[in-house]
Amino acid sequence: METVKNAANYVAETVQGTGATASKEANKEVAKDSDAGVKTRANAAMDALGDKKDEYSHNTKADVHKEAAKH
Repeated sequence: METVKNAANYVAETVQGTGATASKEANKEVAKDSDAGVKTRANAAMDALGDKKDEYSHNTKADVHKEAAKH
């Protein structure tokens, strides 16, 4: 039963990590957009940093669950 729970958690964390990656990339594009205002670009850059932290966190948790599901 614990293996199934770890597998489900692995999938959930992987999906959340993928979402954070997509958000990070979108924010990076806004931050580089010379047509966007300075405040918008700055906010997007800050959001991209937060998304990168979330991406790392979810991917790390996914790896832990993946390893736990193997045992």
